[in-house]
Amino acid sequence: MYKFLIVSVAFMLFSFDAYRSNLFSTGASPSLTRDFAAGKRIIVYTTADSTSYRLSPTDTLSFSDFGQPLETQPCVFVDPSRSFQTFLGIGGALTDASAETYAKLPKEKQLEILQQYFDPKKGIGYTLARTNIQSCDFSSESYSYVKDHDASLSSFNIAHDEQYRIPFIKQAIAAAGGKLTLFASPWSPPAWMKDNNDILHGGKLKPEYFQSWANFYVKFINAYKKAGIPTWGLSIQNEPMAKQTWESCNYSAEEERDFIKNYLGPTLQKAGMGDKKIIAWDHNRDLIYQRASTILNDSAAAKYVWGIGFHWYEDWTGGGKIFENVKRTAEAYPHTHLIFTEGCPERYNSSQINDWKWGEVYGRSMINDFNDGTVGWTDWNILLDENGGPNHAGNFCFAPVHGDTKTGELHYLNSFYYIGHFSKFIKPGAKRIISSSSRGQLLTTAFRNLDGKIAVVVMNQSNEKIPYRLWIAGKAAEITSLPHSIATLLVE
Repeated sequence: MYKFLIVSVAFMLFSFDAYRSNLFSTGASPSLTRDFAAGKRIIVYTTADSTSYRLSPTDTLSFSDFGQPLETQPCVFVDPSRSFQTFLGIGGALTDASAETYAKLPKEKQLEILQQYFDPKKGIGYTLARTNIQSCDFSSESYSYVKDHDASLSSFNIAHDEQYRIPFIKQAIAAAGGKLTLFASPWSPPAWMKDNNDILHGGKLKPEYFQSWANFYVKFINAYKKAGIPTWGLSIQNEPMAKQTWESCNYSAEEERDFIKNYLGPTLQKAGMGDKKIIAWDHNRDLIYQRASTILNDSAAAKYVWGIGFHWYEDWTGGGKIFENVKRTAEAYPHTHLIFTEGCPERYNSSQINDWKWGEVYGRSMINDFNDGTVGWTDWNILLDENGGPNHAGNFCFAPVHGDTKTGELHYLNSFYYIGHFSKFIKPGAKRIISSSSRGQLLTTAFRNLDGKIAVVVMNQSNEKIPYRLWIAGKAAEITSLPHSIATLLVE
């Protein structure tokens, strides 16, 4: 009897340890990690302030035995045996403003834009994109796809998008090799569906139009499919807690939850579109946990939700970015995906277009968001004109690339290269792995691609030149991080 109990307890403890091992480690075995660095080379790509380096190959290194680092020897520790979320992709928004600016540029500059953004070898290899359903602030005017009071949506027509946006998206898909993961977001239902009878200034969707609005998403997906553009997913509403002077519509967490479970989810299923990914929230990090918990704690709503989207504009009070809120959401809902759906430096000012801080804003956010469990990261407009538009609301912003519609010239901000340090080297299907820095000035994240290559991103926020070692299982390579720089270390 006692022998049986001892054996049973031992088996239970063994099983629990095995469970913990599977829960917290999904990568290679420790023995494989010990041998990982042997014979590998490291190609270093660098972008740095006060240099000509822009995603430039700056060194080729190899590993040697190193063992225990001292406290005086800065290191970035990488552990390929510990893996986490699967990477979806990185990209930007293909808005009316981007498409209109693109159309006004010379043909050779159009080809350059497509190559630089979407070609995986000659450019930075975007694989993810977002677009707007109906008009948004980055449209030259407000417009709708249906006539007033057409609840049946019989007048639904995307003719407006056929002038600039649809041709632009189709060319982007072709430049990306024929496949681009595209999700779409509405800024507002038609004015007559809302309680303020206004496509602008917030307001709420009237209950009598819940079903018509759910049908609207289906109409959009079908219309874009017919135009040759597949839609991978949808967010419910861009910034549902913001009453803006441009297109906007407000939902409480409970209202969004109920719209998903009672209308949009079932409507997509009935239309044979159950494979379309539904993204909830699509607003800032500040309220992400409250919104996620309200929706995901309701199983009837949660079954339709692929992920929670978020933006970075939450620090308007001066309190700084709230990266931990993303981590808390990932911890509480590990089976729901997290995706960054929008961010850009606001308030365009041409005198600041060369400021180095813009790239660092992106690098800091991307590293923290990926380390907190984010699977995909989507910038805002991929291209804007010389004024930071067009924008019918006067809400002009920066983009990684600005096209001067008067001269035809392109201007690349350093943010383009900072984003490229991730998008060019981390491929869809990659797994995030451990990358840990021993110095606060060096931020880092790392992914192992499906081909086995490891991309380690290291960003130096300081004014210092910092020598450090890339350390994997007792082997290391010496590298120097330049002041205000970002580097991708490709281990192959």
